[in-house]
Amino acid sequence: MTPLVRRFIKTAIGFLMLGLLLGVYLLMRRELFNDWPPQYAISAHTHAVFVGFVMFMILGVALWIFPKPLVEDRRYRPQLIEAVYWLLLAGTLARFAGELARAFSSEAWLAWPVLIGGFAQAAALALYVWTMWYRIRASARQLREGRGGEG
Repeated sequence: MTPLVRRFIKTAIGFLMLGLLLGVYLLMRRELFNDWPPQYAISAHTHAVFVGFVMFMILGVALWIFPKPLVEDRRYRPQLIEAVYWLLLAGTLARFAGELARAFSSEAWLAWPVLIGGFAQAAALALYVWTMWYRIRASARQLREGRGGEG
């Protein structure tokens, strides 16, 4: 497992903990004080768990288990996956912080971190797909042995 794969997976676990802490806090407020969470707090929780945990985990594990890039593959470069990591991390943190801040403040400027974070998340995921597309294939060994069919 490469250091970058480990970073994706450990970041996923960090976001899971962040999402769980916020989720428990929101649950306690709802159940103990009948204080229903604002929609932005729910969105922050959802992004921490579903983008922060689930997407980072999926991307890291896919990076680990997909066949290595072919020599002639010009799209896959580790620097691009590194860029995906930082773009997705910054976007998800901005989205989480912005949504959480909007839950407790009506400041109009707080829409910007949410929007910029969302665009960063989308850009990171699109770059990941573009970079990894040709790694979704049979392994080099299967190709050599003629077992690389599309089945």
